[in-house]
Amino acid sequence: MTTRQRKTASAGARRSTITGNACQPAGDRQVVLVLQGGGALGAYQAGVYEGLHEAGIEPDWVIGTSIGAINAALVAGNAPQHRLERLRAFWDMVAHKGLPALWPGLPGLPTFWTTLSAINQGLPGFFAPNHRAWLSPHLALGEETSGYYETSRLRDTLAGLVDDHLLTACSPRLTVGAVNVKTGRMRYFDSRDEPLDLRHILASGALPPAFPAVRIGDELFWDGGIYSNTPVEAVFDDNPRRNSLVFAVQLWQPDGDAPQSMWQVSGRQKDIQFSSRVDSHVQRQAQIHQLRHIVRELTRQLPASALAQPDVRDMAGYGCGTVMHLMRLVAPRLADEDHTKDMDFNVARIQQRWQAGLDDARRTLARQAWLEPVGPMDGLVVHDLSTDTPIPQEIR
Repeated sequence: MTTRQRKTASAGARRSTITGNACQPAGDRQVVLVLQGGGALGAYQAGVYEGLHEAGIEPDWVIGTSIGAINAALVAGNAPQHRLERLRAFWDMVAHKGLPALWPGLPGLPTFWTTLSAINQGLPGFFAPNHRAWLSPHLALGEETSGYYETSRLRDTLAGLVDDHLLTACSPRLTVGAVNVKTGRMRYFDSRDEPLDLRHILASGALPPAFPAVRIGDELFWDGGIYSNTPVEAVFDDNPRRNSLVFAVQLWQPDGDAPQSMWQVSGRQKDIQFSSRVDSHVQRQAQIHQLRHIVRELTRQLPASALAQPDVRDMAGYGCGTVMHLMRLVAPRLADEDHTKDMDFNVARIQQRWQAGLDDARRTLARQAWLEPVGPMDGLVVHDLSTDTPIPQEIR
């Protein structure tokens, strides 16, 4: 057997272990890819997807918010053989390629220059300044144009990289989160329940005050990350419940050192804000899933005469035996990063984050922790495979 044949066989074996089919769930277990919001940090998610793709694993369901919604659309909106190339095309298009070798002795300069350039000029393929918005904060701009930048560039970019028909094909299922501007309520748009198009992706990434709200029907929507940057909740709340292998890709560090300067305060505040209740969601859902297993076991102790009663059957319906394995991958910190890291589209940083995601995905898949036995009352099992080791600074 050749090396290529061995890799193909290994990938096929791993796929059958997880789902048995790259596009549709086999039996009652689904593979879910959950992508958080975080601007330039989203390159890490692309690397994670590459790791799954090279192992022959394609998600049955992709969920995203903000940049996670964009990455999710690039996956769901393309056939499996084109997904990786379209992700690469997007990230290459939005990468800032300036300042490759100037003043190499000054740490942080490429990041500063990239951020300053993005603020003043926008990003190619992504957004451009809305100069009228800078004239006065009180200037009436209109409901769909009130933002410091406009995102027609992003719409054009995605139109060339995403097939609208595939977004709605449910192969894989696609869910993106946005918040209703008027009601303040979170809304998950789901291709299982309604047709999706690029408006839904743009709405999920419409982070105020930078980007204007996006109209869908009669309602206006902003980036879902301002309400909850943790789209994993969509998996927990899904009905019907199913056995799931969930790869939750987080871009913000929930843990960190106490800041010692106002600059560091801004960075720590942003990490806490956008890591966004991940731990509390997981802890609560672990308790709920355990209670569902307990209800199932108690129901088994009831006589048939009791189970025949409609109200008892209704109560028994709260029980289940589904198991969710949550594989949590957290993007590591880069050396010298600060609170502007989500605006750091420097090409070298993007490459570093992408490689970090690829490395973490390979490590996660090699461990196959979801194959380890679990207790009969365990409904949600968390495998935290993140690392907080900074990546060496290699920007030139």
